[in-house]
Amino acid sequence: MEMKKRVSLELRNRNPDQVVELVVDNCRSSDGEVEGLTGEYTELEILSMVNVGLTSLSKLPSLPKLRKLEVSDNTISGGLDTLAEKCPNLTYLNLSGNKIKELSTIEVLQNLKNLKSLDLYNCEVSTLDDYRESVFELLPQLTYLDGYDQEDNEVPDSEAENDDDDEAGPHGDDDDDDDEDEDEDDEEGSEGDEEEVGLSYLMKEGIQDEEDDGDYVEEEEEDEEDEEEDGDVDAAGVQGEKRKRDPDDEGDDDDDE
Repeated sequence: MEMKKRVSLELRNRNPDQVVELVVDNCRSSDGEVEGLTGEYTELEILSMVNVGLTSLSKLPSLPKLRKLEVSDNTISGGLDTLAEKCPNLTYLNLSGNKIKELSTIEVLQNLKNLKSLDLYNCEVSTLDDYRESVFELLPQLTYLDGYDQEDNEVPDSEAENDDDDEAGPHGDDDDDDDEDEDEDDEEGSEGDEEEVGLSYLMKEGIQDEEDDGDYVEEEEEDEEDEEEDGDVDAAGVQGEKRKRDPDDEGDDDDDE
């Protein structure tokens, strides 16, 4: 895809001055120059043009807020002096995989006073003797070269994540989200406690009901025993009456004879 068309597609119905980050990797520049970008991208902070066939940055428009520029895997061999004029606030520049052969080519980067990180790996210049010492001496404002500082300490994760944090929005928003999450957790915890209390109460009620049922059964058994005893007493009384009546009945029978 042509670079102009890709830039237009990446607008996604936005105005150029609303774009903060623009990635047009792996498209094609028709003449080796930056195409489709204009000075209207006044809010652009991150620009990535990896492997697009660039040979020069001379047609890069003025991007006063640009902080990060990715132009690795192109065929840029010079013309870096335009960066200080058009991107004065640049802090990160990735030129790895380009045709930079001499230290003199990057000497013009001294004018980028805010430049903290520079990548030149896979460039011929990185094979020179004392390459790292020479670059740090030539560009004293640098903190990291090819991902490492002068003491060979790797770029900390916090440094690498700064751009992601900026894109995510103000830190205050994240704090608010954390607070909301904590509130939700508290509410869920209280609901869980209420459920546990409710279950405990129901279990106690169930146990009490079982005990009451047991008492009721025992009372029924006792009532049945009482009824049986009363039945026995009544039966005994009937038999007694029969025994009492028998002699009389016999007497009556004798009289009749």
